[in-house]
Amino acid sequence: MKYRDYLKDNLVGIIIYLSTIILIVLILNAFKMPIFVSIICFCIFIICGISIITISYIKKNSFYKNYLSNLEKLSKKYLILETIPEPNTYEEKILVNSLYDINKSMIENINEYQRSTIEFKEFVELWIHEVKIPISSMVLKCHNNKEKYDKAFLSLIRRLDNQIDEVLYYVRSENTEKDFSITEVSLKEVIRNVGLKNKDDLLENNIDFITDLKNIKICTDKKWLEFIINQIINNSIKYKKDKDSYIKIRTTEYDEKTVLEIYDNGIGIPSKDIKRVFDKSFTGTNGREKVKSTGMGLYIVKKLCDKLGHSIFIESKEKEYTKVLLEFGKYEHYKIVR
Repeated sequence: MKYRDYLKDNLVGIIIYLSTIILIVLILNAFKMPIFVSIICFCIFIICGISIITISYIKKNSFYKNYLSNLEKLSKKYLILETIPEPNTYEEKILVNSLYDINKSMIENINEYQRSTIEFKEFVELWIHEVKIPISSMVLKCHNNKEKYDKAFLSLIRRLDNQIDEVLYYVRSENTEKDFSITEVSLKEVIRNVGLKNKDDLLENNIDFITDLKNIKICTDKKWLEFIINQIINNSIKYKKDKDSYIKIRTTEYDEKTVLEIYDNGIGIPSKDIKRVFDKSFTGTNGREKVKSTGMGLYIVKKLCDKLGHSIFIESKEKEYTKVLLEFGKYEHYKIVR
């Protein structure tokens, strides 16, 4: 707060005060008071007025300067009330009380929004579980009666199943901690499960599924990791080359870290898109021109990896290959459930 601005805000009061001083001096002159008395009275009133305004300015400037400084430092501005000292003036009390009421109203609205969001997520999860039952039955029926159903029909059902899984894991990704079950997991077993799930798509697209897996165990959530790897494999299948396609998966260990490498010789990712593959709803050139894509798969994968404490990296060269690296550290701080 600048002194000049403070004077402008109190300009009307200052004009009235000066007018009152002039009126008093005129009255003193009217009563034939000595001129020096009028001058002394005028100077006293002026000095008192300046002192009152200056002292008031210093107090307010100190309060608001501290207030604005704390506000600027805070990343979460709504915590400003915690930094304000006990108000000394009525004006400061009005400000603090109004901020308190605003903060209280905001918290109540947020709580109401969170309740409605949680209810909606619970409904979506319940709906997905109900929908997956008939889908699983349809997949099983198609497998048992392959001669009666077209391959394209079975492919659409599998695609629908994957899309529903994507919705489920996206809904849960906000509160994954509640669904975590960290255990020692065999990477070989996880890859085998994902390979079996995608067996039909791999065969139909003539894609060789090559693995070189050591008997390595890591600490993670098996269900979430299978979803992560399944999304990566699905992308490799979607963006395959027309012939001689393959997916190679291998594990390596170094510096107390385990790396799972998923390599495919597909159409690759354009260099202009590689930095944005984990962005929400980013479909890229391939997602727009080659196959229809939601742009959510890798976004969810990255989000889940961050929650689990895993690292994910993607390397690619257009028309040559795409390599996804999943890095797992040693998690001594996890209490393993046996």
